[in-house]
Amino acid sequence: MPSSSALSFHPAADAIDSTAVPSRVLYTGAQIPAIGLGTFGSDHVSAEAVAEAVHGAACAGYRHFDCAAVYQNEAEIGNVFEALFGSGLEREQVWITSKLWNDKHGEADVIPACRQSLADLRCKYLDLYLVHWPFPNYHPPGCSVESRSPNAKPYIHENFMRTWRQMERLVELGLVKHIGTSNMTVPKLRLLLRDAHVKPAVNEMELHPHFQQPELFEFVRANGIQPVAYSPLGSPHRPERDRTPEDTSPLQDPVIRGIGERRKLHPAAVCLKWAVQRGHIPIPFSTKRANYMANLQAVAGDPLSEDDMHAIAGIDKNCRLIKGQVFLWKTGQSWEDLWDVNGEVTPP
Repeated sequence: MPSSSALSFHPAADAIDSTAVPSRVLYTGAQIPAIGLGTFGSDHVSAEAVAEAVHGAACAGYRHFDCAAVYQNEAEIGNVFEALFGSGLEREQVWITSKLWNDKHGEADVIPACRQSLADLRCKYLDLYLVHWPFPNYHPPGCSVESRSPNAKPYIHENFMRTWRQMERLVELGLVKHIGTSNMTVPKLRLLLRDAHVKPAVNEMELHPHFQQPELFEFVRANGIQPVAYSPLGSPHRPERDRTPEDTSPLQDPVIRGIGERRKLHPAAVCLKWAVQRGHIPIPFSTKRANYMANLQAVAGDPLSEDDMHAIAGIDKNCRLIKGQVFLWKTGQSWEDLWDVNGEVTPP
């Protein structure tokens, strides 16, 4: 890791003015930048490389960073934040998200887990803290698709609400500004909205042109919840455990590539423009400066046309790439059981 002086905040000559990047307004009135830098290295990028990308991205104009304890790089990213916030970048100008991992759903574990992320990230508060998955089923980083927790459990709403009450307590303590969910479904969110004292500000979910999730997307927006999109480019570098023969790639889709050719845009830029114009917040990951700069430029630049947006709406393939098999709780199950495809929470 470079020295603190090397990590100081020095806007790049070609930096994008952060005020030119669109933002979204949450139900609290808070503004969140409409694109963020993801920090999950898909099990193949070092913590130091991710932290270096965070530094470069901040100097390039990014003001939104999506982190998580399970990514095993928050301490390295925290070194960067400490240097940036000590050399000119104001903490209040940056949106920082972290997430509660599955083995910390216990009532006594939530607040200490958040405090650990705060300590690692060198922050006094988080802008957003998410329950990473609704299943309290641990799996080790880099595991195979066959890996299962011996203590795996299904989604049990009463247990999830015990976790959520502690998430709400984080807001009361001032440790986090907002709380939210990730990898939820409409049936699970209906139950949470019914019982929550503090409703989720955000639901993080897989969204890209080949997996548009219209029912869930419209449900969260109708309930004042901001959708945040992971894998917005189709996660071309996702772990091997998340690959199946039927997967498709939005970056290779002829409609996406055709729009890109006409507008002289990379297919990734087309996907990101579509995401922001549709209303969700993409959080693409890259450690390559050329890529994360291009991603930021895409959303700060001219929008797609209505015809382009209509054309992309027509290429949804319902192709979920991050299927989550490692979170299944009993033998003989299909990954669809995680996603409540029948319109109700899958029974234990």
